[in-house]
This record gives sequence, C-alpha cells and structure tokens, in this order.
Amino acid sequence: MRSYSATRRPTAPAFHDKWFVFAVICIVALGLLMMTSASIVISDRQMHQPFYFLFKQLIFLTLGVLLGSAVLRIDTTYWEKWSSILLLGLMLLLALVLIPGIGHSANGSARWIGYGPLTFQVSELTKFMVVVYMSGYLVRHHHEVQSELRGFVKPMLILGAIAILLLREPDFGATVVVTATTLGLMFLAGMRLRHFLTLFSLVLGALVVIAVSAPYRLARLTSFLNPWERPFDTGYQLTQSLIAFGRGGWFGVGLGKSIQKMFYLPEAHTDFLFAVIAEELGLLGMLIIMGLFLLLVVRIFMIGRMAQRHNRAYAGFLAYGFGLWMAIQFTVSIGVNSGLLPTKGLTLPLMSYGGSSVLVNCIVIAVLLRIDHENRLAALGMGDETS
Repeated sequence: MRSYSATRRPTAPAFHDKWFVFAVICIVALGLLMMTSASIVISDRQMHQPFYFLFKQLIFLTLGVLLGSAVLRIDTTYWEKWSSILLLGLMLLLALVLIPGIGHSANGSARWIGYGPLTFQVSELTKFMVVVYMSGYLVRHHHEVQSELRGFVKPMLILGAIAILLLREPDFGATVVVTATTLGLMFLAGMRLRHFLTLFSLVLGALVVIAVSAPYRLARLTSFLNPWERPFDTGYQLTQSLIAFGRGGWFGVGLGKSIQKMFYLPEAHTDFLFAVIAEELGLLGMLIIMGLFLLLVVRIFMIGRMAQRHNRAYAGFLAYGFGLWMAIQFTVSIGVNSGLLPTKGLTLPLMSYGGSSVLVNCIVIAVLLRIDHENRLAALGMGDETS
C-alpha cells in the first residue's frame, strides 16, 4: 500500500518570498485606497476632478512596475560594479537641482529637476543610491570598518557632502533618513562599538546644530513640544493631526468620512496620510498598517540574511540597507503624525502620493525581488542564467 507522501507530486520551488510579495501588494493597495480618500476633497476643489490624484498615482505606479520589471533583470553584481559612478552621477544631479532654471522649486524648496510636468525629486533617488554605494563600500573595506578609524571616516566625508547638498534644497527629512540608514548599515557591518558610539554622537550633535540653526526648523522643534501653545501658527499641522487621531478612536469614523482632510490638515494625502488613516480606520486600521510594514521589514532582513549565508555579502548589505530605510522612514512618518517626533516632510513608503517616491520604491522592490531570486537559485545550487 502506497503512503500518501510517496504519491504526492513534488511542488515547484518558489522563486520569490510569498510573504514579502503579500506585504507589498497589501501596502500598495491600502495606500491607493487611503490616498484616494485623503485627496478626494482637495482634488475636487483644485482640479475639478475628485480622482485626479488617484489617476496620477496609478500612472506613476504603472511606470514604476514597468521600470521595476527592467530592473528585475539586472544582476546585483552590476549595482556593486557601477556604485561609485552612480554616486557621482547622483551628486551631480543634487548640484544641478540648486541651479536656478534647472532645478524646480515648490513650497520654498528646490528639490525637483526636469522639464514641464516631467519632474523628478532627486532626494528620493539619493536614499536609493546611498544604500547602493555604502553596500559596496562595506564589502570592499570590511576589515577597515571593523577595526580602523579611517574605515568609517571615508564614508562620513561622502555622506557629509551629500548632506550639505540636501540641506541646501533644503530637505532635512531626507538628510535624517540617509544618515540614519548609513549609520545602521555600518553598525550591521561590525563596526567597533566605541567607534560607532563616537560617530553616532558626532552625527547626532551635527543634526541638532543644523536643526536649531534655521529659524523654521527651530520653530518646528519648539512647536512639537507644545503644539497647543500656538495652534494656528507653528503648531497648526500637528494639532490638526492630533485631532484626527483623537476622532478615530478604536475603529475609526469610517472610510471616506474624515473631517480633517477637508482643508484642515495640510498635506493629508502625502506627509500626513497616516493621520487620515487613524481618523477613518481607527486604532485597528493603524495596527494593520503597522503590522504589514513590520512583516515587510522582517522579510527584507530575512532576504538579506539568506544572501549572507550564501556568501553574497553585497546583496546582503543591499537588502539590509533597504530594510533600514523602509523601517526608519515609516517610523519617522508615524512619529511625526502622532506628535512623537518634530514635523518634517516624510511620506509613508509605498502609500503616500508622489511620483518620485513611487518610482524609487518600485525600483527598491524590484532589486529586493532580484536578491531573493538569486538567493533561491544559490540554495538550489543553480547559476543565474539571466545574468
């Protein structure tokens, strides 16, 4: 008599992490839903079309999927090979953004480059390129980073130059994310604890000095501590966000029924999307979103760990860097929306409205899928025939 196990057909090996794909699809789908809800009023008022921002986001997402499909075919070794040249190209773009006539300004910041409606926010690309470069640096100078002072001085000089260019735009939020991601990568690379603590203290001190040196940043810091003191001035954004959290309660007021998105809460479909989620879906909705992001970051780190187990150090650091970036930006965005952190312009990854953010996030997801695919081929003892 045959046993059941003997008659079972062997299943084909999965070439992608199903939980990772599940988390990405759920976050993107919920993002489209909540971004539409948050933007429908302002879209109708400004564009006389309630779904204007939804249509644009779908266009960006379609372009991002097409771009990601092309990136998916690029072997991770090529990112390592060209990382230095790509970083130089990035710094050139950051410099061009600051030139009047080439860079485009909005809300007092010069962050976009392009022509007419075809513009791109270079600071979003900066987050990606810094991870690509730092991953390669940590592989090439692994021993120096772990044992010598100069091992972390060199990348800090490069990071300092990038930070100066970002602050000239100005984009303090992107500077914080890039700096924190770089420090996290160097810690994971095995930097000595005393070196890391020294570097962390210096960077933290520099960020504090930068934050208090500009009047508008200092105003944001002081208003964050007590937004109700000036609720119609520097504390306006945070007080309106906190009102949204308060109205949401346990289960929210219902999808599409937010009051704060009706011109009370600025940037409801971008920087303060999580406040609208809190108001319409309540604590339950917030926990679901946070759980999905936690699942996403955990699976990204598992992809990185698997790459290192197969002696693919660069791919491992690349995945760790993207995981840190996602975790940091999501945490800061929630902290800003809930009043735990000072107000700064950071969107929810994969959820908030924004063409540049969507395109870069699609590239990140494609690179992570490629790393996972190569990991599984390595586990099966197969070479990647497409590389």
